[in-house]
Amino acid sequence: MQGIFESINGIFAFVGPLSDFLWDFPTNFEWYSSIPLLGNFSFAIILLLGSGIIFSFRIGFMQVTYFIKGIKVMTQKRTVETGISPLAAFLLSSAMRVGPGNIIGVTGAIAVGGPGALFWMWISAFFGMAVAYMEGVLAQIFKEKKDDEFIGGLPFYGRKLLGNKVWIGVFLSLLYILYALCCLPAQGFNVVSSVGRMAEIVTGTTIPTDSAFYYAVGAIIVVLTALIAFGGIKKVTKWTDKMVPVMAVLYIAVVLVLIVLNFDSVPYFFKAVFSGAFKPEAFFGGMFGTVLAQGVKRGLMSNEAGQGTITMSAAAADANHPCEQGILASLGVFLDTIVICTLSGFVVVMAHCWNGSNAQAWAEMDKLPKFTESIAQLTPGTSANAIVTFLITLCFCMFAYTCLLGMISFSEIAANRIRKDKKFINVVRIIALFVAAFGILCNIAGLELGNLWAFSDLGNILIVFFNVPIVYVGAKYVLRATAHYKKNDGTPFTSEVIGRDDCVYWDEKAKQGK
Repeated sequence: MQGIFESINGIFAFVGPLSDFLWDFPTNFEWYSSIPLLGNFSFAIILLLGSGIIFSFRIGFMQVTYFIKGIKVMTQKRTVETGISPLAAFLLSSAMRVGPGNIIGVTGAIAVGGPGALFWMWISAFFGMAVAYMEGVLAQIFKEKKDDEFIGGLPFYGRKLLGNKVWIGVFLSLLYILYALCCLPAQGFNVVSSVGRMAEIVTGTTIPTDSAFYYAVGAIIVVLTALIAFGGIKKVTKWTDKMVPVMAVLYIAVVLVLIVLNFDSVPYFFKAVFSGAFKPEAFFGGMFGTVLAQGVKRGLMSNEAGQGTITMSAAAADANHPCEQGILASLGVFLDTIVICTLSGFVVVMAHCWNGSNAQAWAEMDKLPKFTESIAQLTPGTSANAIVTFLITLCFCMFAYTCLLGMISFSEIAANRIRKDKKFINVVRIIALFVAAFGILCNIAGLELGNLWAFSDLGNILIVFFNVPIVYVGAKYVLRATAHYKKNDGTPFTSEVIGRDDCVYWDEKAKQGK
């Protein structure tokens, strides 16, 4: 078995370098990198931050002005006959957004770029909220009704905006499914490894990864995931409705306790973040590009604004107006990065592991052990360390599992753009489960296929390069829908509002007077 894993790892050896090349392009060419200041900005960063800035101005900074409105919409009680409620859609999107990257992504960014990377994560998230709004509105405008569910997202609005060509929808669906399949092994790996780690904390013993315990846990995870995934999007949301609030509240509470216990280090945290982001040597000494790139790159991997990968959940909601779900999509970015990632940053920065006497040894650890070591430094010599480490590992486990469920569900929705029959959808579900099980087997074999995990980075940037231009194509329709929403004159949203004739669901809804 080990030979098979190593062969697979070797086959994908090109993935990491290719991903780095696309993320860094064209800063990896001397003629560009030698340009003062501009040479620090890769095309990906310009595309993501630039688009966020442009869209923020075009929508009137709705991520700020409609923030409270979004919270009211999200908490509003509503009876839903078709699809899921706006709150359920928000929680489903958070299941995907709030993942292991909120811990290991932040830790990795600080390890490479220093605390200043966290500042650029905040900036990318603030403007990313505008991009998420644009995506969410497009997903709602062009969603379709299937039985008692709504389906939509990138493959659907991409097809409608690019000439309604079948092959475009199929290509975008396959692109997302490929992206999800590349990410699923890591999530399966993370779930089973975190369960094993929790068992070790409780028992105080080391459990071999090839033991009967890991096989049993792996089998339970696969069976439970199958039971949930084959129940469709509504069954998945029943689980995410319960898991997301629990894992978010638990994680926030535990980290806040750590912050209170180390309150005297809070000023140091802010000083390290802002000085790391704005030191003169960072701008002119070659470090600025590293700090900025780590912040934006890990911010994107965490909140996924600009990828179109969360748009399936936005389309699934039974919203009163397309812009309603766009606002909630932007709130999802806020929760993910401004709240959850910042809390992770507090733990890593305040622990001083990244620049202490053992910084080199810390840098050579894997990302999750880096984080747990930081926890140990914040609870030195106390019994609280084991309790806090257990709770953080539990959160990490739930982060990974909700991501796993979300990716399978969104793959199913994307597959509907190819074929809507039940047999085809079940084939997609089975393939996704098999790939997740492969990640679990990697853990049992004691292997981490780093080159395969690098696919998530590659998938992120590839989808950005396709999705963001499509959002620009549809921007005029989002702006017209936004003007109609802000006017709030009681008239229903229809195709006519945005100057089209193919918003089938919304036209039917207006005719029925709903």
